[in-house]
This record gives sequence, structure tokens and C-alpha cells, in this order.
Amino acid sequence: MANEVLGVLRELNSHLGVLNRRVGARVAVRDSDLACLDLIARYGPIGPSALAKRAGTHPATMTGMLDRLESGGWIVRERDPDDRRAVVVRVLPDRGSEIFGLYGGMRGAIEEICADYDTEQLRLIAGFLARLADAGARSAEKLADQ
Repeated sequence: MANEVLGVLRELNSHLGVLNRRVGARVAVRDSDLACLDLIARYGPIGPSALAKRAGTHPATMTGMLDRLESGGWIVRERDPDDRRAVVVRVLPDRGSEIFGLYGGMRGAIEEICADYDTEQLRLIAGFLARLADAGARSAEKLADQ
């Protein structure tokens, strides 16, 4: 059964990759920059070094990504209110909602699918997915350490 789950997850990953590429193409944002933008939206305001660590990219690569996102009007760099020497980045709300709207079809499909399950089943599914996400993070971290 685990192989079946793995197969479905691989299929999901492929379809989400296509969705992300199409969203990125609509707004003229590279795949890697779109992933970075998502991290900023979820964890921001965030410092560039912390963001690079979360994204698993080199700080110099992150600087290029942030430069592109800033010049595209997606993010803003600001002084960190807790440390005036540091910088944090955050998503500009109007632009973030533009991307959010492009994922509306998928969000609607997820809500429709979830309607077929009761609260306890959804808790179980959410817990399973959270464990998978954690396993993915641990696996990526192990590769980074090698």
C-alpha cells in the first residue's frame, strides 16, 4: 500500500508542478521565484538568510531571486524593526492576491473534495500530510548535510 501512496504522491507532485509553472507563466515569475514568494507569504516578514535556509538555496542565489521579485513589484525589502541593521522582506498584498486568485481553481477543488469527508477524517488526512511534509523536510536536510 505504501507504494500506491508513493505513486499517487508522485502524480500529485507532477500536477502541482505543472500548475505552478502555469501560474508563474501567467505572472512572468520563474518557478524558483514563485516558490520563494510562497515562503515569504507564509513566513514573512523574513530575513534573506532565514529565507535562503528555508528554501535550501545559497544566499547569493536568494539575493538574485529577491532582486527579481522586488523589481517585479512582488515584494518589498524593509528595515527589521527589531534590528535596524538587518533587512526583512514581505509580499506586497495586492500582488499576493493576484497569485492567490490564480490558484482559485485548485483551492475550490480542494474544498469540494474536503466536503466529502467528516472532521475526524480530515484531521487524519491533515496529520498524514503533515507527517509527509516533515519527512520531506528531514530528507532534504539530510541531503544538505552530505
